[in-house]
Amino acid sequence: MLSEFEEVGQRLRAYRLGRSLTAEDVAQELGISRAAVYRLEKGEIVKIQILSALSKLLDVSLPSMLGVGVEYYDNAIAFFERMRQLEEDSIQLLGNFSPMSWLIMSDDYMKYLRIMLIEAIPEAATDRPRHIDFIGAIVSLLEERRATASRRRVPVVSLVGSQDIERFLRLGLIGRFDLPDKIQQERRQAARHEVERLHDLMLRQPIGTQVGVVDGQPPSQTFQVYERATMSSVSLSPYRLGDQPNVTSGIALVTSAPDAVRHFERTLQTQWETAHKGSDGAYILRRMLDARQA
Repeated sequence: MLSEFEEVGQRLRAYRLGRSLTAEDVAQELGISRAAVYRLEKGEIVKIQILSALSKLLDVSLPSMLGVGVEYYDNAIAFFERMRQLEEDSIQLLGNFSPMSWLIMSDDYMKYLRIMLIEAIPEAATDRPRHIDFIGAIVSLLEERRATASRRRVPVVSLVGSQDIERFLRLGLIGRFDLPDKIQQERRQAARHEVERLHDLMLRQPIGTQVGVVDGQPPSQTFQVYERATMSSVSLSPYRLGDQPNVTSGIALVTSAPDAVRHFERTLQTQWETAHKGSDGAYILRRMLDARQA
């Protein structure tokens, strides 16, 4: 169980990574030792002046750093690091993602995600190497998240929208639309592999993984609830890790406000009650798979 100061330390680390700063960079800017920076990120109590200086350096408000109200993340690395931290301390994860939770996708998906993200870099981008380095950092962080979730075996409850799956199968794993026909065919086959795997997962219903297929479109917001022993949290994300991924634009939010967590849990519960689960959900996926093959 993390203390409030350890939570502050975790947020500091997330924001630092999002600004591409090393511990040495922060130490030099603040005039303290690198060891002191690491102690800060482990939750050591510090003077408010240090936190204020960190707030200015990291370009984040002091309330967000302290976790008062809402934490704002304008950088995918910072946000995904914060998600990893919250997942590491969670007893259950409840999610609504498009097309499905990253945590239940196959390991093969990782190589395609990297390719899709690179494909999505604008042709006119003059700093392409920097974009590629950023994507490498994103993928490494996601791999770490998956490893943590696998090691801890945190129960996952995920909503899947039938319209999202239809689009996923139709478009395939692409970062842009102007790909050669042969590649598009390969990418649609890769998407099909993911849906086939989800279909089998729903039939088997392994302990710790629950998936519900929602007719039509579930809530348009991508969010995840982190149920924890003491204080639960919820995150809202503009970043997409499915077809046509996006990790470069938008503002992500994290809050532990009880009202917010309760509202999102209630939304998920309402959707879950009418979602198709087990063999019923698998049947819907099979029907979509067969229709795309016909």
